Amino acid sequence: MLHRHLRVLDAFDAMSPYLTLSDVADVAGLPRSTVHRLLGELEREGLVERLPDRTYRLGVRLWELASRTPGALGLRELARPWLEAVHSRVRQHTQLGVLSGRDVLFIERMSTRDAVVNATLIGGRTPLPVSSTGLVLLAHAGEHLVSQVIAAGWPRHTPYTLRDGAELRARLARVRADGFAVLSGHIYEESRGIAVPVVGPHGRIYAGLGVVVPNDAAPVQPLIELLTMAAAGVTHALEDAYLPDGASAERSEVHGIQPLLTTSRRSLEYFASHRVDLRSVVGGGAAEAEGGP
Repeated sequence: MLHRHLRVLDAFDAMSPYLTLSDVADVAGLPRSTVHRLLGELEREGLVERLPDRTYRLGVRLWELASRTPGALGLRELARPWLEAVHSRVRQHTQLGVLSGRDVLFIERMSTRDAVVNATLIGGRTPLPVSSTGLVLLAHAGEHLVSQVIAAGWPRHTPYTLRDGAELRARLARVRADGFAVLSGHIYEESRGIAVPVVGPHGRIYAGLGVVVPNDAAPVQPLIELLTMAAAGVTHALEDAYLPDGASAERSEVHGIQPLLTTSRRSLEYFASHRVDLRSVVGGGAAEAEGGP
């Protein structure tokens, strides 16, 4: 049953945020009667919302639930200042992606209106082999996933897109050796993607931090150095926010929510000392008051 509910939720994306019952049934590949029942159940739980014109959209409760985890949204909070620093220098596209199956899932993105074409959105996915951010993730993901990606294949957007498994493996070896990935014209010929890995606790790759810039004669090394410095800043923030095994309860109550909140140290201390129900603060939709109770 859960699998079918997820198929219904997966029918919605950034380009199709509003769907009719028939639309959902077509995308999910399920009978209309089944989709009608599933949408009703999801609506009762706030996971989808039905609008007056009888279309549906994803419910705000999904955001509420996701905001309680120190996973992607917590990483996004920690990384945002460093993305802003990069974006202020690049003034094109700056983005943060995480591994999701055979895709890179972009959880943060900053752009300008006159920037070059970039085929990603926040919450959007791109196959790993065609994205510089995807390549830095795949390069450190292990042979099993590489084999799965090669077996599944990927779209060739331009003549420069990686063609086959042999070419992909060679490029991944180069990414591991260099510590960064550069893909020029692999999705759109006038765009170049540059990305570096973000290392988390225990040396695990948490994300890929990248930019999309014009595919021209400008040197890439300054951008690689800028991204590497920013990725190191995110790594340091992750280490500060990470809760080691065996940490004290007092520390966990304050430290454990740091990845989810951009707030002052005194506010964090207040949450701990007053035993605040964090569901009303993290993902509960309530704004933090500037004063006391």
